[in-house]
Amino acid sequence: MIRIMARAQLRDEGEAGTAYLRTGGEAVRLIGAGQLMTAAAYKWNRNVFLYYECKEAALTPEALLPCVSEMLEDWPGIAEPRKWVPLIDVFHFNAPQDAEHWRRKQPVERQVGRVAHLKPEMVASYIYYHYQLQEEQAFYGPKYEIIGLHENLLFGYQEFPAVVEEPVVTGKLATSGTPEDWSQSRMDLHFQPWPDGHLYFKPVETLFSLQEKDGQRSSLEEEKE
Repeated sequence: MIRIMARAQLRDEGEAGTAYLRTGGEAVRLIGAGQLMTAAAYKWNRNVFLYYECKEAALTPEALLPCVSEMLEDWPGIAEPRKWVPLIDVFHFNAPQDAEHWRRKQPVERQVGRVAHLKPEMVASYIYYHYQLQEEQAFYGPKYEIIGLHENLLFGYQEFPAVVEEPVVTGKLATSGTPEDWSQSRMDLHFQPWPDGHLYFKPVETLFSLQEKDGQRSSLEEEKE
């Protein structure tokens, strides 16, 4: 299982790109073909965020959404222009051991995307505290929650109802540096306030959200036709 998060930016706020994104592109077909377990896309202003889970080989965002590239801005930073920037996985409570371990055992009612900004000078501290928590497995949290980072922008993916269980993949740290009282990490000092004064994450618009069952249903319908 390979979890992928990516960010892109629409050229404008027009409906053309958004309308195509709402279709899910090739996601249903890829889920039905057994290549993806989950796929979702979200929009905030002109930002587009992707979250998807590959069962074996890592698929590119272009494989999911082949017709959206011309509607996206180019990102600099590497030799060749790119439309999608990978998000760095900076926190997760749980990690997949294999497809069977990761497969949802109960219906997913909501797949939510959310965003927040860190103060640039606090990015290193945020990663420090969260890596400790993640790899010491100091306390358990939602199995499918994950947070990605690009520059000082955080994108978070969540599923509801939340599933909380002990990780089966062993943590990488044998230390015990995570504060017993998590509030001592002072996450309130790490986040850049929104214009309305709100701290932390805000939910963003869902463009599409798909699970294995959606692809399986689509495949069965195709067989009937």
